Amino acid sequence: MVRKEFVRLLEDNIVLFDKLAGRLHNESRQKTDMSRQQLTVLVRLFVCGRAQLKDIARREGVSTPNLCAAFRKLEQEGLVQRTIDENDRRNTWYSVTDRGADIASQARKIFRNDIAAVFSCLDRDDESKLMVALNQINIILTKMEKQNA
Repeated sequence: MVRKEFVRLLEDNIVLFDKLAGRLHNESRQKTDMSRQQLTVLVRLFVCGRAQLKDIARREGVSTPNLCAAFRKLEQEGLVQRTIDENDRRNTWYSVTDRGADIASQARKIFRNDIAAVFSCLDRDDESKLMVALNQINIILTKMEKQNA
């Protein structure tokens, strides 16, 4: 019974986080001429480091062909670069350029400011409770990630 309640609560929170993330991404994206997908991919590459297209597509939940168009645009803009794996020429790695890193860093700052604005309506007590809960979630999810790595 506890497990079912846990799953239901987690599902509810995932839906709420998804709605909030969508709202935040839309507000942040209005400050750039990039699509949401392009900006998300650029920031994730910046944060996580170089990756292969198939891994990025899986992480973003989109098909590889759909992601190719976004990467072509990012590459044309000089924000990402492709590198062919010398050990296995079938593999291509994508990473951010210096210009891409600057834009991704700015986007993260804007996103953080947008988060602060969205949560500015919280009183100190609710903010404190939410911070404790999010910290606990972060600790548990990090432990789970290390176990599944």
